[in-house]
Amino acid sequence: MDAMTSPADDLSALSYEQARDELVRVVNALEQGSSTLEESLALWERGEALARRCEEWLIGAKARLDAARAGQADSAASAG
Repeated sequence: MDAMTSPADDLSALSYEQARDELVRVVNALEQGSSTLEESLALWERGEALARRCEEWLIGAKARLDAARAGQADSAASAG
């Protein structure tokens, strides 16, 4: 993995797609098994941080969908 950054790096600027793509690269690197133990631990930690970032995006997207659906239901109820 090129220029691996630490899991403490700020991930808030990453889009869902960027975090997902990097997570795929991390998993592939771990599956190759050619990293040292220290590198593997750093990859694992980065992967955990990326997975949390993806989960945050998905939770936010679900909340937006729920709010949109609730807004549609409110509009339909007041129009009826």
